[in-house]
Amino acid sequence: MKKDFYEILGISKNADAAEIKKAYRKSALKYHPDKNPGDKEAEENFKLAAEAYEVLSDPNKKAKYDQYGHQAFDGSGGFGGGHGGMNMDDIFSQFGDIFGGGFGGFGGGGGGGPRRSKGSNLRIKVKLTLEEIANGVEKKVKVKRKVQAKGVTYKTCTTCNGQGQVMRVTNTILGRMQSASTCPTCGGSGQILDKKPSEADAQGMVVEDETVSIKIPAGVVDGMQLKVSNKGNDAPGNSIPGDLIVAIEELEHEFLKREGENIHYDLYISFPEAVLGSSKDIEAINGKVRIKLEEGIQSGKILRLKGKGIPSINGYGSGDLLVHVNVWTPKTLNKEQKQFFENALNDEHFVPSPEKSEKSFFEKVKDMFS
Repeated sequence: MKKDFYEILGISKNADAAEIKKAYRKSALKYHPDKNPGDKEAEENFKLAAEAYEVLSDPNKKAKYDQYGHQAFDGSGGFGGGHGGMNMDDIFSQFGDIFGGGFGGFGGGGGGGPRRSKGSNLRIKVKLTLEEIANGVEKKVKVKRKVQAKGVTYKTCTTCNGQGQVMRVTNTILGRMQSASTCPTCGGSGQILDKKPSEADAQGMVVEDETVSIKIPAGVVDGMQLKVSNKGNDAPGNSIPGDLIVAIEELEHEFLKREGENIHYDLYISFPEAVLGSSKDIEAINGKVRIKLEEGIQSGKILRLKGKGIPSINGYGSGDLLVHVNVWTPKTLNKEQKQFFENALNDEHFVPSPEKSEKSFFEKVKDMFS
């Protein structure tokens, strides 16, 4: 089981942005590879801290994590903040500024070379049926990605000498201040275009179609975004590919209505069925389910079928299927049928006599949302 992000950084769920950043910097400096050369455990903790910070420092990701936990990002494999897909270059590319001037990139005595630039993200929308959401599904989608052209070569940027950053010294009332910024010539990659094939653009990139397999866990919700690492666009030079952002769109079901993890179904029965009772086949997510209606069942009664709803994305069981019983009143009657009901007007069996145990409509609605 994956460790809680708040526990990794040693903070509470109420921590603000400044506290989250401070906690990450403290943890990152403690386990930084330059301070712990060859220590695999320290390297793993360094990655865990970066993974936690990547999510908790982003308000949208943090909100999803607080609601759905790890499943909101990596589900059953491959999404979001999973540090299994985040290498040291990723970390220094995204969060290197947090370490200040005390440490360089990974892999070499404080210098470590330039931080790698990252390509832009791609965004797609995937439409899912209620059945696919309930069971989880693997989707194969075709995306158009920018990748470095075959045969393209790059050379060291002369502006930053391959460091990806340029240093500036300014005079202030406090003295001379030195600051670093991304190189405007190479965009931080430390390299510029040398040679490119004719079909490549000015950055040495071409557009290619690629089929990407996306494993979508059960229980996702409409509007949720999942991330497939390194399946976005490439960037020129020594870069890291961007990510593929997958937005979930839930398709409306013909009979079933979703409410969180619960499913609602309207069952219409005839007056004789309500009086005499019957057995009915009703629509459920994975096929039909037979239920028994007791004699004298009332319109508005809600039958709850435990565990027949949507699985929790956190793996905490499934919701329920709520069957709403509606007694259908005929709009037209023949002469004999009409006479029967006219005679029944004075029959005590047809006089409404709700039991004290019968819940009102408002009580039933309250139970549904409790």
